[in-house]
Amino acid sequence: MSEFRQNFATKEWVIIAPGRSSRPSDMRESGIQNSNLASNRCPFCPGNESETGEELLRYADGDAWALRVVRNRFSALDDTHSVHRRQRGRFLVSDSYGAAEVIVESPVHGEALHEMPVERIERVLRAYRERALAIAAMQNIAIVMAFRNHGPVAGTSLIHPHSQIIASPIIPPHIRDPFQKAALHYDSYGSCVYCDMVEEEMLQAERIVEANEDMVAFCPFASRTPYELRIYPLRHCATFVWITDDEIRSFAVLLRATIRRIMAVLGNPSYNYIIRSAPIGDEDVRYLHWYFVLIPKVSTPAGFEIGSGIYINSTAPEDCAARLRDAL
Repeated sequence: MSEFRQNFATKEWVIIAPGRSSRPSDMRESGIQNSNLASNRCPFCPGNESETGEELLRYADGDAWALRVVRNRFSALDDTHSVHRRQRGRFLVSDSYGAAEVIVESPVHGEALHEMPVERIERVLRAYRERALAIAAMQNIAIVMAFRNHGPVAGTSLIHPHSQIIASPIIPPHIRDPFQKAALHYDSYGSCVYCDMVEEEMLQAERIVEANEDMVAFCPFASRTPYELRIYPLRHCATFVWITDDEIRSFAVLLRATIRRIMAVLGNPSYNYIIRSAPIGDEDVRYLHWYFVLIPKVSTPAGFEIGSGIYINSTAPEDCAARLRDAL
C-alpha cells in the first residue's frame, strides 16, 4: 500500500507508491501528442467507460457524455485509508489518505484543450469547481489542487485530453511557506501580497500578455523558467471554488488564448498547469489569492538550481511576454 513518509530533517513529505508503475500509457518516448484517432485501448474513449474508476460527475451532450469525472484507479491516494500518523523508529509515516480524480475533458481522443471552443473549456472549469467543493467537504482534507499534464515530458501517460484533481490531508512546506509569507505581508502592510503584485505588474505593463474584465495573464517579474505564465483574478478571492460564472467565462477565454500563444511560440511543448487555492478552512482570509500557473517544459533544473534552490532563467520574462503578445 502507498504511504506518506516525512523527511526527518526537512519535514517535507513524499509518497511511496509502488503500484503506480502499472498505469496505462499510449505515449511514446518521442511523444505523438495530438493524434485524433480513437484508441481501443484508451480507457477514456467512449465505449471504454468500464475501464475507468467510479464515475463521479457527468456532463451530457444529448444522449452522449461530453465530460466525465472518475476516480483515479492508479492514484497513490485513497479516501478509505487512515490519516493516523505513526512512528517507524524515529521516522514519521502515514497511510496515503486523500482523493484523486480524473477529469476526462472530451470524448475526442487526442483533442487539445486550446483547440476546444471556449464553452467547452468553461465546462472543464465548472467541473473543477464542482468537484473541488465536493472534495472539500470530506473529513481531514487540507488542500485541493487541480492540475494538468500535457505531453510526455510533463508526465502524462495518455493522449486523451484529461486533467486531474488531487486532495491531501497534508499541506507540504513548499506550499505552506508562501502562505505564511503572505500572512506576514498582510500583517505588515494590511493588504494582499498577490493583489499588490498584480497591481504592480499591470502598472509596469511590460510583462502583461493579455487581460480582460476579470482576469490578467502575465509572465512574472521573477519567473523561474522561460515562459512561465500566470493568470490571476482581478477580484480578491482566496479560493478557486468561489469563482463566479462570469469569471469562469473570462478565465476560459484567457486560458484558451494564452495556451494558443504558448503553442504558437514554442511549437506544442509539454507543459504543466496548476490552480493554487487556499487550504480548506482559509477560504475567506484576506491574505491569500487563488491563481493559475503554467510551466512549459523547455528547461531542466541543473546542479546549481537543485543545490541552491535559486533558478537561472535564460530568457527574460519581458521578452517572453512580448513574444506571446505578438503570437496571435
